Amino acid sequence: MRGILLLSGGIDSPVAGYLLGRQGIDLVAVHFDAALSDRPSESDKVLKLMEQMDRALATNMTKMVVRHGEVLNTLAEKCGSGLTCVLCRRVMLRIASKFADSMDASFIVTGESLGQVASQTLMNIFVEEEAASVPVLRPLIGMDKVEIERIAKEIGTYEISVSTGSCCEYAPDRPSTHASLEAVLDEESRVDIDGIVDAGVKGARTME
Repeated sequence: MRGILLLSGGIDSPVAGYLLGRQGIDLVAVHFDAALSDRPSESDKVLKLMEQMDRALATNMTKMVVRHGEVLNTLAEKCGSGLTCVLCRRVMLRIASKFADSMDASFIVTGESLGQVASQTLMNIFVEEEAASVPVLRPLIGMDKVEIERIAKEIGTYEISVSTGSCCEYAPDRPSTHASLEAVLDEESRVDIDGIVDAGVKGARTME
């Protein structure tokens, strides 16, 4: 069985991938790089996380990166800023769903745990998942930060995750914590979502 792992440079998603990977799940790790072409990227840091996960799981995951900076720039310019994180997440899930279809994967794996950040409130998770065409698994959904950090330290990803990296500059000061699907669909109508998703899929590259 195969899953598409959405892997950021943070603490949570490597742990989520590890918990499923140790069950024998074949993972394809996909990183969405939020940097614009002329700005620092987190790809090197994320590649180190992927390599450490390979060591912890004794595997050799397929590793991919999607350039996501221009997408975020477009969403920030044309859509309501309070919904940027939710809109971003929906684009990620659409692209990951395309990868799932083309790579014979059955589901998407994320590092979300309920309520830790604005995009992970129950309502926002519901609205985000509506964009996916395959199931989304969240191994950390009921875990607290202490538990997650403990596992990250055990598998050797914690120090990499907390090392200096670029931050998303598009995160709004006051993100919506109770997005409605109607409002999100209205904002998405302002941009060419299908074109954005197709470009993300076609522009993805495999990391060595």
